Amino acid sequence: MNEKGELREMKVKSFLVESAPFAAMVTVEFLDVGLTTISKAAMSKGMSHFVFVVYSNALASIILLPASFFFARFLSIYQSNGSIVELLICVGISCSCRKKRPPITLPLLCKFFFLSIAGITLMQNCVFTGVSYSSPTLGSALANLIPAFTFLLAVIFRMEKLELRSSKSRIKILGTLVSISGALIITLYKGPPILSQPVQPHSEQSPSTMLITTSNNWVIGGLFMATAGFSLSASIIGQAAILKGYPSEITMVSFYCLFGTIQCALVALVAERNPNAWKLSPDIELISVVYSALFGSVATFGVMAWCIQRKGPVFVAMFKPLSIAIAAVFGFIFLGETLHRGSIVGAGIIVTGFYGVIWAQSKEDKDEVAKTSTTPLLHGYVHQNS
Repeated sequence: MNEKGELREMKVKSFLVESAPFAAMVTVEFLDVGLTTISKAAMSKGMSHFVFVVYSNALASIILLPASFFFARFLSIYQSNGSIVELLICVGISCSCRKKRPPITLPLLCKFFFLSIAGITLMQNCVFTGVSYSSPTLGSALANLIPAFTFLLAVIFRMEKLELRSSKSRIKILGTLVSISGALIITLYKGPPILSQPVQPHSEQSPSTMLITTSNNWVIGGLFMATAGFSLSASIIGQAAILKGYPSEITMVSFYCLFGTIQCALVALVAERNPNAWKLSPDIELISVVYSALFGSVATFGVMAWCIQRKGPVFVAMFKPLSIAIAAVFGFIFLGETLHRGSIVGAGIIVTGFYGVIWAQSKEDKDEVAKTSTTPLLHGYVHQNS
């Protein structure tokens, strides 16, 4: 009976370990769509997206920097043996826990700096510029390009194998091209409306609604969103490369946000000449900044780095197609947006192409496991402790 109980406990623990990254990335997609929705509402009231990015990253840096120094050793214990109980015990007796992280060197700081250029300065400014021109739904639709971009970069930097003689590799290439074509359809073809909310009395001429309507330039917004997607893919690949030699996610994310704050502040000082734009109103503007710092930077960046370390960059990118469905519901409910044919058709094409890539990759992973005769859980354990 005792052996059965231990076996059952091992199975439960194995299931939780395997399912945790999936649940974490689904949560990240909900948080990300919530961020684009609430930031759209703030910018519709006149908030500068340049200032928004600076404030949100600055607040995230204030939260993360102390955490990286005080809690890195607690997280490292959980990474090494996966015991939540020991982690909680260690937090309670912090003075006795002295597991040092790798040293921070000048070359490592330079890597963090360039990582911030791609993943924060360029990506976030392009995202919020694109949102101000279009909508969160378009942003989430074009975010489906991120898996294709990430896969291409992973192949270029030899993080993914690509054999042209293999049918699975050919499916990967075809799926990538299909995803790109779907994104072009969303950007260039809006189409007739399919679903819209009933017009509320006295709401047709509201300033926020008029601003959303007049700024709804989907082509320009789509170009900014595509640029942001490529920048994020480059950042994901960069994080995977850095974490191989420096396996401390919280430290990387802390300097990531810090350098991003400095870079975005310099961009804002050049791009935003109105001093009044730096005033933060205690309404939706303040709420959006706090939300972006806590959930858009601290939680999202931390979870993504954690999943990249354990599952690889392509795994993280594979969840982006979920955001289009989430964004469509959020935009329809909270912003009163109309669903158009181009968005639905293009998103369907993107998801079809992308999951072709994921199917081929899963088959390759199974073939690799069969060759090495090693289970994924044991392989991950050996990799973490090597």
